Amino acid sequence: MDFSTFTTTELAVVAGAVVLLIICIVALVTYRKRKTARLQTQFGTAEYARTVADGGRSDAEKKLEQRNERVEAFHIHALTAADRVRFTDAWRSVQSRFVDGPAGAVAEADLLLSDVMSTRGYPVSNFEQRAADLSVSHPVVLENYRSAHSIALRQLKGESNTEELRQAMVHYRTLFEELVNQPDLAAAKTAS
Repeated sequence: MDFSTFTTTELAVVAGAVVLLIICIVALVTYRKRKTARLQTQFGTAEYARTVADGGRSDAEKKLEQRNERVEAFHIHALTAADRVRFTDAWRSVQSRFVDGPAGAVAEADLLLSDVMSTRGYPVSNFEQRAADLSVSHPVVLENYRSAHSIALRQLKGESNTEELRQAMVHYRTLFEELVNQPDLAAAKTAS
């Protein structure tokens, strides 16, 4: 292409188009970086990385945004004072049974967490869906939940020792405390 044959106006149009193209590329790259950073912050680095490893960044980010939309449609709410007391008492009971029957206590803890989640408004289908739903609002404790569940599954096969079961209870307790003590999400969103 011989630029010497272009008029000044044509050169200005070409230069303008090139500048506009560069601006669009920079805006797109900036948008993608911000989107990635927002999703990593919301879902936690571990969950973001796990999701990316399952299907690539673009697909993972789409799935994470779909999780957001799915969970926003739920009617998640804080526990009533009576439910909080009931679940706290049940947790103490499960913990006290750990000494005499660690495997049974871990299984009960898993069921109790499902009950707490259901009462708060989370659907409690399969584990992976529960974990995905929790990742939207509880990314910090999600890895604990995944670890505890993995130990519980290994225990069913007789592959977990008492120390691993103790660790599962610690992980379950972390999630339990967050779910039972979390304030009403609707009130928190209204206040912000």
